Amino acid sequence: MKTYKNIFLVFLFLIIALQSKAFPNKLHPRSQKEEYVEQVFVVNIISNKSKLQEYLRYHLKVWPEVEAGFKKAGYKRITLYRFDHLIIMTILVPKNANLDKMGKIAESYSPKCAQWNRIMSTYQTGVIGTSHGQTWVKANQFYRFENQ
Repeated sequence: MKTYKNIFLVFLFLIIALQSKAFPNKLHPRSQKEEYVEQVFVVNIISNKSKLQEYLRYHLKVWPEVEAGFKKAGYKRITLYRFDHLIIMTILVPKNANLDKMGKIAESYSPKCAQWNRIMSTYQTGVIGTSHGQTWVKANQFYRFENQ
């Protein structure tokens, strides 16, 4: 009886192994990894120390609805950096993502998301070289070093 059980288990293992090679997405739907790209944006915070501190305090505890909206829209990671009044944001998003569409999806998650964006926009101003009323602007990569 033990021999038949072992033969059956080996047979079952072979069927699963062969099927997973022939139909990898059927057994492992997440086996194909989505490709992500990092994009970088910059904005200035208005030149007022107390406003800068308010802005930073907001980001100590980003509203849960806002982060849920980011997840729903497909953002993999969002990171903010700061030097004085300059804010640098890196985002990790699916390759070929439509950022306008992602932003609308994130904002539509909850009225709190739109409220958050309205509040944050009162602190932000464009960097030198942006159009009147433009705040966040994409920074273009011009150098990269990789040690492989």
